[in-house]
Amino acid sequence: MVLPIRAFGDPVLKKVASDIEQGHAGLDQLVKDMFETMYAANGVGLAAPQVGQSIRLFVVDTHAGSDDEDGEAAPEGMEPEPRLKRVFINAYIMEEEGQEWGFEEGCLSIPGIREEVDRQPRITLRYQDEKFEEHEEEFVGFAARVIQHEHDHLDGILFTDHLPPLRKRLIQGKLRDISMGKTDAKYPMRFVPKK
Repeated sequence: MVLPIRAFGDPVLKKVASDIEQGHAGLDQLVKDMFETMYAANGVGLAAPQVGQSIRLFVVDTHAGSDDEDGEAAPEGMEPEPRLKRVFINAYIMEEEGQEWGFEEGCLSIPGIREEVDRQPRITLRYQDEKFEEHEEEFVGFAARVIQHEHDHLDGILFTDHLPPLRKRLIQGKLRDISMGKTDAKYPMRFVPKK
C-alpha cells in the first residue's frame, strides 16, 4: 500500500526516532509499504518518520527510477557503487571520513526543492537487517550519501538543515508553501492541519 508522505513542517520529521525490537507490531508490512511508497514517489530512500512512524527504520534502493544497473555517482577517484537495496533497522553511523563532496539532493518530504549538500564519501554504519541480525559495514559514494540522508531523518534532521544560512533564507517561501500543502507532488502527501 502506498502511504502518504509527511510534508515539511510535520513535527514527526523533527523528532529523534526510537529504536525498535524484534517482533515490532506490523514491521514486515510497514517495510513492504515503505518500498512501495518510495517507488511510487520515484525516490531512492525513505525513512519511517516520513510516513509518520518515529522509529529507527529506513529503506534504500539506489537504483530506484534508474535504468543504470552498473553503478551510481561517486566522488572523483572512487569507483561507482553497485546497486544497494536494503532495509536498515536501528542504524547508527559510527564513522564518517574523506573529503566532503557536494551533490544535489532532494527529499520526498520537500518536493520540488533540490540543493547541493556536502557530505563525506565514506561511512561505517552499525545496523540490523529485517531479521534483526547485527551488521557493521562500510559504504562509499552515492550509497553512503543516501544512507546519510535517511539516517539524518532518524535524528530529526532534514537536508535543508545542512544548507548555508543564505540558501536557507532563499528557499524559506518555498518551504512554507510546502508546509501549507502548496505543492505539485505526484504522490500522496500528508500536511499538518491548519489551525
